[in-house]
Amino acid sequence: MILTLTEAERQIALGISVAVALGGLVLAAAGTQDTMEVHGWLILVFGAICAVVVIRDLWGPEPPRSRLESYYDEPIKAGIIASMAWAVVAMFVGVWVAALLAFPDLTFDGAWASFGRLRPVHTSGVIFGFGGNALIATSLHVVQRTSRARLPDQLSPWFVLVGYNLFCILAASGYLLGVTQSKEYAEAEWYADIWLVIVWVTYFVLYIRTLARRKEPHIYVANWYFMAFILVVAILHIINNLAVPVSLGHAKSYTIWSGVQDAMVQWWYGHNAVAFFLTAGFLGMLYYYLPIRAQRPIFSYRLSILSFWGITFFYMWAGSHHLHYTALPHWVQTLGMTFSVMLLVPSWASAGNALLTLNGAWHRVRDDATLRFMMVAAVFYGISTFEGSFLAIRPVNSLSHYTDWTVGHVHAGALGWVALITFGSFYTLVPSLWKRETMYSPALVEWHFWLSLAGTLIYIFAMWNSGIIQGLMWRTYTEEGTLAYSFLDSLRAMYPYYISRTLGGLLFLIGAAIGAYNMWRTIRAAPSSAPVEGDVPLNAATAVARG
Repeated sequence: MILTLTEAERQIALGISVAVALGGLVLAAAGTQDTMEVHGWLILVFGAICAVVVIRDLWGPEPPRSRLESYYDEPIKAGIIASMAWAVVAMFVGVWVAALLAFPDLTFDGAWASFGRLRPVHTSGVIFGFGGNALIATSLHVVQRTSRARLPDQLSPWFVLVGYNLFCILAASGYLLGVTQSKEYAEAEWYADIWLVIVWVTYFVLYIRTLARRKEPHIYVANWYFMAFILVVAILHIINNLAVPVSLGHAKSYTIWSGVQDAMVQWWYGHNAVAFFLTAGFLGMLYYYLPIRAQRPIFSYRLSILSFWGITFFYMWAGSHHLHYTALPHWVQTLGMTFSVMLLVPSWASAGNALLTLNGAWHRVRDDATLRFMMVAAVFYGISTFEGSFLAIRPVNSLSHYTDWTVGHVHAGALGWVALITFGSFYTLVPSLWKRETMYSPALVEWHFWLSLAGTLIYIFAMWNSGIIQGLMWRTYTEEGTLAYSFLDSLRAMYPYYISRTLGGLLFLIGAAIGAYNMWRTIRAAPSSAPVEGDVPLNAATAVARG
């Protein structure tokens, strides 16, 4: 890792590590008698470890000039490993949280193990730890290959990757300590949010710099999705997390938004986090890795562009459908509902484009579990986007809101779409990056696929059933006009579904663990002796051709 940096970059890396460590020391000193002190010491240790890693190879040999004749893939490899590590940990916590709903004593009388603290560890770990690392890794891979240009420097991608994982660690550890803003998907407190802004701006600049160096005149559609993901997430994060800390020595802060404005900004952020973090970025994966694995061109490139602009425009207005039957003005609720229904058009255009790309390649889908991951992901993308538009309709929302139906909808997208397209992309990418002919065990890929599919189906069908039953029980009245069922009655009715939910999550977790093991064994295997032809920047390929 460090030996791939130039001497100047190593010195800068050391300076950044020392600055991070000193920043942690300042936080620890300022946060005495506050939970922020714990995070201060954690940041100090993190910065010190990074400094030691840099110092160990600080005076090592300069990387050879020949490095410029190949793509810079080391941070991508590290991102894949970090993503799978977060997947196993965060999904384990998810199974634990699901089990708590059926067996509440699994907190073991520890405040840190309560549902309210473990749930954001699960959601943030899956979305930001697993999903975020996957997006950073694949975006840096795609932008280099589609631009035929190497990343502009070696330090920036490492700063983005390491800095981003520091944020994920701060967020997850903070939730266990009770440090939270209580904002869905944005629970991390102010100092972690500021750090993420620094990292994310660096990520955006790195991506734009790479595109500016491209040797291809056209910017491939996957890059548009990745750019939208990076840019819009930055805007969302900054606006939703505008807050004033109680003091510079306290972790607690209060948002500048109040009342219904706070709710509107939060769900403008929350739904667009789904739109641009969990949709646009992963569509970038789909549009690059699916054609490669299927060995077929995208069915309609023009349709992919139209889908991009439709998704980008319509999604921005849809967040208010989370606030039906609230104090939010009725016309704003209706606006969100309308745009949510309209979203079905560009969303299904992307799902249909992916499935039509497989025309003439269905025999590969039958035989190749990796391609099957991507195909099923496209199907779930279509299902979950239809369901999202359906649930946004006000009369339907009156039944579904606050029930487990919403949980089932979220996991149809998170497990069926996000996780499956990520696993399919990783199974395509890992043998290529580590120069292996195939995955260590194709049989384990099959096992992973079927466990993931079974777990997803069990989970979402359990939540769909429990959610609809909840909604119906809560709105059933007796002839006297009183509620026919108490809340406890509905809770007892949910028990078998919560058991099923836990079982589905456990199957998915086992599949993820198998996938992580398979990738680890593939990485450790002997590399293939045959180089991958053409997988070099354009200037290097031209030089080889002329030679």
